[in-house]
Amino acid sequence: MREIVVDTETTGLDFKAGDRIVEVACVELVNHIATDNNVQFYCSTDKKISEGAFRVSGLTNDYLNKFPTFAKQAKKFLNFIKNDTLIIHNADFDLGFINNELKLMGGEKIQNKVVDTVALARKKLNTRIANLDYLCKRLFIDLSKRTFHGALLDCQLLAEVYLELLGGRQTSLMLSNTPNLKNKTKTHKEKKPQYIPRAKITEKDIQEHKNFVADLKNALWHKVGY
Repeated sequence: MREIVVDTETTGLDFKAGDRIVEVACVELVNHIATDNNVQFYCSTDKKISEGAFRVSGLTNDYLNKFPTFAKQAKKFLNFIKNDTLIIHNADFDLGFINNELKLMGGEKIQNKVVDTVALARKKLNTRIANLDYLCKRLFIDLSKRTFHGALLDCQLLAEVYLELLGGRQTSLMLSNTPNLKNKTKTHKEKKPQYIPRAKITEKDIQEHKNFVADLKNALWHKVGY
């Protein structure tokens, strides 16, 4: 099963007010495990990055001007996600921006199935707070590299969060986190644990145990009065 973790960085919080995407990242998951197959790119834009967005991402318009626009890079994004399920933290935000960019270039909205990890985390952890920092700390995921909110790093962290929300690494029977997708391999269905009853103790077992105990010369229970 292939899923894609998606994250964006933007010039601000409201695409309806003209804010634009400045970074896109995608991380591929196969059977819920991140592979080394990722896509990440920056986008130039005429929209000035807000002070708040700069504090979050550290990106500036001067830095972004050397990169192509989203429209010129959209094809590699769409070719990467294909029709697979998208894993997005606060999906309405990122999808709103992505679909707006596609609309501005005359494209169609994304029709992929989407899993919103904010809703998933609130359901699984029974928590109102569900930002990525909080979830990483609660699930003991290392945040030491996250000085700024970079889209690729956030995707990688979200992939770990998503896996933990599904139950941890035991949810997958794969032995490698970099499967070869070109070669179709048979997968085994996860088996439920089977209850194995204990063997019944026979009269012979009891007598043999009594004989064994009787032969002990300095047993501890003799010293404590048993």
